[in-house]
Amino acid sequence: MGDQAENLRELMRKKNETGTVKGEKQAEKTAANSELTPLKKKSGKKTRIITIASGKGGVGKTNISVNLAIAYAQLGKKVIVLDADLGLANVNVMMNMIPKYNLYHVIRKQKKMSEIILDTNYGIKMVAGASGFSKIANLEEAERNSFIDELSTLSDADIIIIDTSAGVSQNVLSFVAAADDAIIITTPEPTAITDAYGIIKIIATEIDNFDIGLKLIVNRVKTSAQGKAVADKMTNISAQFLNLKVEYLGFIYDDPLVPQSVLKQKPFITVDPKGKPSICIRHIVGRMEKTEIPDSGGLQGFIKKLFKKT
Repeated sequence: MGDQAENLRELMRKKNETGTVKGEKQAEKTAANSELTPLKKKSGKKTRIITIASGKGGVGKTNISVNLAIAYAQLGKKVIVLDADLGLANVNVMMNMIPKYNLYHVIRKQKKMSEIILDTNYGIKMVAGASGFSKIANLEEAERNSFIDELSTLSDADIIIIDTSAGVSQNVLSFVAAADDAIIITTPEPTAITDAYGIIKIIATEIDNFDIGLKLIVNRVKTSAQGKAVADKMTNISAQFLNLKVEYLGFIYDDPLVPQSVLKQKPFITVDPKGKPSICIRHIVGRMEKTEIPDSGGLQGFIKKLFKKT
């Protein structure tokens, strides 16, 4: 992916010339004024729903979800991250937050959505998930209608990023099928590539009339060439054997900044906005911004498809 590598090299040269930014507050200010210029919001623009999925755990899915959300927010977007990882909900952990309430309380009509949605220190909002969320397809009609009403209150957001569970469950497939964009995360490890292809195959064969944008991010690469090689392999076999187009969004470098940030419980894009992983994230968001949002009805369209009776 030559254009991304070239941009990264240029930005790294600029970093070396200007020196390291001092202090987290100054770093965040620098990120907000990065190479991506905020786009003007179009009148009547619908909420874009982005589902993040992976074939296996441990590939950085939640980390990427949170940092993508912050990169969008730095463009002036209103962003919500919805944690739909039913087994190991980690979005709050990435930002050192302990939610008191979650989606379970909304489903059971114990709380309103406005009472559980949390502001963060990074310009985004978060909705914490819960194990009860796995049963949304089997809700009683009254609970279902009430929950739909509560989800509809999120329509003010420009972007909703849904961090799903690792692997393939009916819940994950439901979120993928209902979204405007589905992003699959993999790494160069053979097992991760195999599992990523596995989830792509299931998406292609199990979801009827699948017509949304399926995209790929290769995480923890040593070089841009390695990322492109993995992506070429995935896109080629998906086209050849599944007749499915998969768009390569970009790569994220394997860099000490990422594990260091995880230990600090701070998103890496705020710890070092000029670090290589941060530059990669902003480049990916830049590519996403250049793609049109499918005419799928925004949040209302997402809710309709999510609760579609099979």
